[in-house]
Amino acid sequence: MKQLNSLRPRGTGYASRREMLKLAGSGFGALALQTLLQRDLLANVPSGSNDGNPRPHHPATAKSVIFVFLEGGPSHLDLLDPKPVLNQLDGQPLPESFGTVITPMGEYGAPLMGSPRKWKQHGDSGLWFSDWLPHIAECADDIAVIRSCWGNGLNHSNGVCQMNTGSIFAGRPSLGAWASYGLGTENESLPGFVVIEDNVGKVVNGARNWGTGFMPASLQGTTMTGSGEPIRYLTPAASVTSAQQLAKLGLLGQLNREYADAHPYDSELEARIRSYELAHRMQAEAPEAVDLSDETEDTLELYGIQHKTTETFGRNCLLARRLVERGVRFVQLYHGAGSRWDSHASIEQKHSALCAASDQPVAGLLKDLKRRGLLDSTLVVWGGEFGRTPMSEQGNGRDHNCNGFSMWMAGGGVRGGQAIGTTDEIGLHAIEDRLHIHDIHATILHAMGLDHWKLVYEHQGRPERATQNEGHVCLKVFNGEVLNR
Repeated sequence: MKQLNSLRPRGTGYASRREMLKLAGSGFGALALQTLLQRDLLANVPSGSNDGNPRPHHPATAKSVIFVFLEGGPSHLDLLDPKPVLNQLDGQPLPESFGTVITPMGEYGAPLMGSPRKWKQHGDSGLWFSDWLPHIAECADDIAVIRSCWGNGLNHSNGVCQMNTGSIFAGRPSLGAWASYGLGTENESLPGFVVIEDNVGKVVNGARNWGTGFMPASLQGTTMTGSGEPIRYLTPAASVTSAQQLAKLGLLGQLNREYADAHPYDSELEARIRSYELAHRMQAEAPEAVDLSDETEDTLELYGIQHKTTETFGRNCLLARRLVERGVRFVQLYHGAGSRWDSHASIEQKHSALCAASDQPVAGLLKDLKRRGLLDSTLVVWGGEFGRTPMSEQGNGRDHNCNGFSMWMAGGGVRGGQAIGTTDEIGLHAIEDRLHIHDIHATILHAMGLDHWKLVYEHQGRPERATQNEGHVCLKVFNGEVLNR
């Protein structure tokens, strides 16, 4: 009878004959299922597991990553990749030698458009930057510019999706989720993966960009803002005492656990339980982490927080520094959320405004990390979902270009003051040391001590990897050679 009693649903009397037959019958299959699930669970724990104890595959050069995502597609031709030949061909048709180029707006027949930017070499390394990035240019010797990036996303939705998850199709885990899965968190009172939007709710694809796909939902990114209430819904009402809040969270946790006992494989519920537990810990620590009042005037000026143009993104960049300082492993900063870097027309006006708003804050982040001794352990990545075409659109803009564009990395073991790879003479296609988005992701994970071939999650009998069984690490970024599989 005790055995039968153990089969009864929680909170009821003894099981009826119907319930006993139903539960016991299902239980025979559950014995085999339990063995299979236990095997899968063990297979899902790599050498770097998500149990809070970092165990990387190899020595890491970066403990944290700050990914500055310029949504909409910044123009590499006007920022990081000078093309004198393009200027010479300004107004002329695309040479036949380039063949037919597929662009979202069909601008392959439009005339070429040179860049009116003024270019200058910076630092001891002589790295080239345009006059749109004067503050970032001051950090030239800390930066490795990758001029040969390419991907598969022609439009914003699939381009943003691929840069975040490795795939142009929705449903896969984000890079930040993979990092959290592989390395866990260093601070149990703060999320391991944080997303900060400059235009809340406007990022293309929304939360899918920082979601977990088929992995446990507890690994998803936590969104924050740089002003107002940085962590939404975290602060209880003033009328609620700490004792009442604790009792409320305790009751919610109890109800969720009772439901979880009956549905042990519901990862969404487990994620919710963990989120309540994390929220309670964050109520004590997170307010201090996001409180900028203890920052010096010099620091606020460094990020441009005291100026209207740079205030919003300056706050976000400073918040990112405070988070990695406290053990957050992966921070993604969105600038231009809502595809504001998308300049099909009036690129001069649009890019000028966006660069003015982001250049000083990003440079301030690099300089602040460096002076605090954090840049050596923090990998900063800068880039969008793709670049822009050398052909004009609407006479004064540029179309999307996923065939060749630029990104840069700094800190976290990166050898600064170098340019890696090249595009062709007009900046249309990546031609030397081509780095696909899978290669970029593999390189970021490598800096964090994770081997993208060994970071495996078993899903429906298939070994899933962050780079979809593709990609190679570009060791040139760290002063080496390209490492092929």
